Amino acid sequence: MNDQAPQWTCPTCGATCTTPFCPCCGERRLESSDLTLRGLIARVAKALTNVDKRVVNTTRDLLRHPGLLTVAYVTGKRKPYVGPLQIFLLANVLFFAVQSLSTINIFGASLASHMTVQDWRGWATPLVQSRLAAAHLTLAAYEPHFNAVAEANAKSLIILMVAAFAFATWALFLRRDRPFLLHVAFALHAWAFLLVVFSGALLVSEFHVLVGGKGLASSRVDLILTAANLVACALFLYRAVHVVYGATGIGRVVRALAMTFTVMGIILGYRLLLFVVTLYATTY
Repeated sequence: MNDQAPQWTCPTCGATCTTPFCPCCGERRLESSDLTLRGLIARVAKALTNVDKRVVNTTRDLLRHPGLLTVAYVTGKRKPYVGPLQIFLLANVLFFAVQSLSTINIFGASLASHMTVQDWRGWATPLVQSRLAAAHLTLAAYEPHFNAVAEANAKSLIILMVAAFAFATWALFLRRDRPFLLHVAFALHAWAFLLVVFSGALLVSEFHVLVGGKGLASSRVDLILTAANLVACALFLYRAVHVVYGATGIGRVVRALAMTFTVMGIILGYRLLLFVVTLYATTY
């Protein structure tokens, strides 16, 4: 009895094969069922199921095992998971979808907020007035346009926060034998986690509004959710720096706290950057 698989010629590279996949280029042997509607549906269902499983695996380990995804990625274990950039983009979609249900803009800020609330309000107000006078615009007419453009910029430039965090992490764990891609992957995973946490905080805020509260307009709710976000960030980083960088003892605590404050600084810096970019891009 001959158990050898039938030979076939790879249509891509022309090699003679006896395995389901071409050993030279990876092309798959064409089966008769591939050309039927049933075969097409089966392949689509398999592809979707595989993607869903990878997303579930990635989300689970992102939330439950900080740092594991980064280690898996840099050591080549990539089949079970969605890549760092992909999970970051998926977290972006989730975050901005949730934020669209709210009037709160976490990373950006309205023009009124820049002029009356943010730490740079004393500098921002005269700058806005000067730019509007030069462009012959009134504040009432300009403010809605600024807010709309600032919201769009907040979505499109968010990758800059990841880049800043990657460089900060590189500086904290400076060693020549660590490739910079390690810091980039870790930054993408960390910000994907933060976006999920921020999405949860926004949902809690909106639920508070639905039951008759003020949501983030309440100073108490704002304080509680801000503290919860910071604690979640600190715990994630505390666990992750041990898994990814091998940090232990007091050095682990110090680095985790330094990175938590770095996240806060990056968010504030991002708001300021959005203000400057939007102001100069819309008053010309």
